[in-house]
Amino acid sequence: MEVIKLGGSLSHSTGLLDSLERVDRRSRGRSVVIVPGGGAFADQVRMAQGQWRFDDRAAHCMAILAMQQMALLLQTLRPNWRIVSLVGEIADELNRVPVVIWSPQVAELDQGGVPASWEVTSDSLAAWLAARLEASELFLVKAAPLPDRAGLEQLQALGIVDRAFHRYSGQASFTTHFLNPQQL
Repeated sequence: MEVIKLGGSLSHSTGLLDSLERVDRRSRGRSVVIVPGGGAFADQVRMAQGQWRFDDRAAHCMAILAMQQMALLLQTLRPNWRIVSLVGEIADELNRVPVVIWSPQVAELDQGGVPASWEVTSDSLAAWLAARLEASELFLVKAAPLPDRAGLEQLQALGIVDRAFHRYSGQASFTTHFLNPQQL
């Protein structure tokens, strides 16, 4: 099983549609779980928090809703893919379809010990999910230019991956790949 996180910033260009087509091709003969980034919906949460100064717990819950909105968008663009909200239901759904879209639930993340912080974005959530599913590979598809042979610390310093990512990927048995849409 592969987990593919599609960065929300892909929705600002043709990168999203290109990535969806590549996932369709890639899913032939394998199971794929898509983790959507929050995209413009999460950007709105960041702006609103700056304006209204609400706490990180509220922002976290809103950012999860942003991921859920992106899951709905992806499913609209790929009606043969199924949205699954609970981690325990993903394997069963993958027995019916080759691609599922994870729409995370705040309560399940709370039970899993995921903190409500901007240090944890959909990147870390994808790693958290990949570990829970015992996935073989995690692909993080980014719209940002990726430096050649960059290590995790450099990617974090450049803001390409969140600061908590190492906590969820460091001891994992899956292989992590950072890609642009054309590399998927």
